Amino acid sequence: MHDYDLLVVGSANADLVIGVDRRPEAGETVLGSDLAVHPGGKGANQAVAAARLGARTALLARVGDDGHGRLLLESQRSAGVDTIGVLVGGAPTGVALITVDPSGDNSIVVSPGANARLTPGDVRAAAGLFAASRVVSAQLEIPLETVAEVVRNLAPGTRFVLNPSPPVPLPAEILSACDPLVVNEHEARVILGTTHDSAEEWASALLALGPRSVVITLGAEGALVASGSGSVTVPSVKVAAIDTTGAGDAFTAALAWRLGLGEDLPTAAAFAVRVGAATVTKEGAQTSFPTTEETRAL
Repeated sequence: MHDYDLLVVGSANADLVIGVDRRPEAGETVLGSDLAVHPGGKGANQAVAAARLGARTALLARVGDDGHGRLLLESQRSAGVDTIGVLVGGAPTGVALITVDPSGDNSIVVSPGANARLTPGDVRAAAGLFAASRVVSAQLEIPLETVAEVVRNLAPGTRFVLNPSPPVPLPAEILSACDPLVVNEHEARVILGTTHDSAEEWASALLALGPRSVVITLGAEGALVASGSGSVTVPSVKVAAIDTTGAGDAFTAALAWRLGLGEDLPTAAAFAVRVGAATVTKEGAQTSFPTTEETRAL
């Protein structure tokens, strides 16, 4: 019996958000809305999203001993995430600077802060969390060598889900553990170093690198899931997007949770695209994540 449906290993940031009529060009200044501060970071987002859906969730991350760190810890605990793996100190809490335009699209710059101090040693010290978790999910807002150590510390039978964001070329050791590798088209392009004409071609090229399965998120069009047995396109629900911040994190969290429950990849992805769609109908990241009941009501 696993204590956790999902262990998320990743980043925890304070999101500093400003709405803009349009993004500034190089050397240009534009006026924006009042500054809003939200708990965020891809790791923290995934943990909260999974917990709100009903998953028994733990987070392994590092925050600073500061106001932003306390905001993040409170957000995790309020959502029901077990924060026993959240380490405090070593650097200021990471910060993401986010601009959101009227269409809901966002641009993000991240200062990693304490996230860059989450080390392979921290992963090894959390062996008990890995042994107790059905699925482990990671991203790339923490050092790549730390993600590699996550792969080395997976318990037998534990499934590994990776969203390589921000994208970098990945070593074979990490790629071969992914089941699935979850990317958007931009992330696929960086990992492959090439361009393709269709999502199916992206998926085929990614599978050739070694992951056991691949999911390509397609925004409002849903997602494409692929493995050695073929590929399937999973359509999304049409909604009026207000803010896309955190939608990819919510998708990955939902996907990882449902895979841990024993669903096949297309079925889990069908649920995850609805979670992503529900997320974009509200502002913010963690504040926009839906419950399972809200997702089913779409």
